[in-house]
Amino acid sequence: MDERIFFYKLGKLVYQIDGVYEQYGKRCNLASPNLLWILYALNDGEPHSQKQICEDWDIPRSTANTIIKDLESSGYLSLSQIKGKRRELLVSLTPRGKKYADGILSDLYKREKEIYAEIESPEALLSVLENLAANMQKIAAKGDK
Repeated sequence: MDERIFFYKLGKLVYQIDGVYEQYGKRCNLASPNLLWILYALNDGEPHSQKQICEDWDIPRSTANTIIKDLESSGYLSLSQIKGKRRELLVSLTPRGKKYADGILSDLYKREKEIYAEIESPEALLSVLENLAANMQKIAAKGDK
């Protein structure tokens, strides 16, 4: 297989997987796929800055800001200043937000667990994909010059 066929097939697979998550979000009546990813990111129990969420999940800052403000006004999350970072906010689920996120994500986590059990070597697969993503970032960096 040559590189064009490889990246063509890879692109299709990535978008098919992303499409599954998008359909799941629609079945949960979420306003946007990005809302699902923000809840997914925040529901890991770790603190996250809005900037980190945008970078990690490739969500435009304005989109993330709108979603985060909506979640905050609904009482699902809180924003707090990060010491030493004047313009960055720490985003955390409130107890109500944790319940909301768990309600949306619990079935997804169950389905992911079933699929995960079928992957022969999850660590190896993840390592290959992480290396591929790092190398693909070089394409974006070259485009910035």
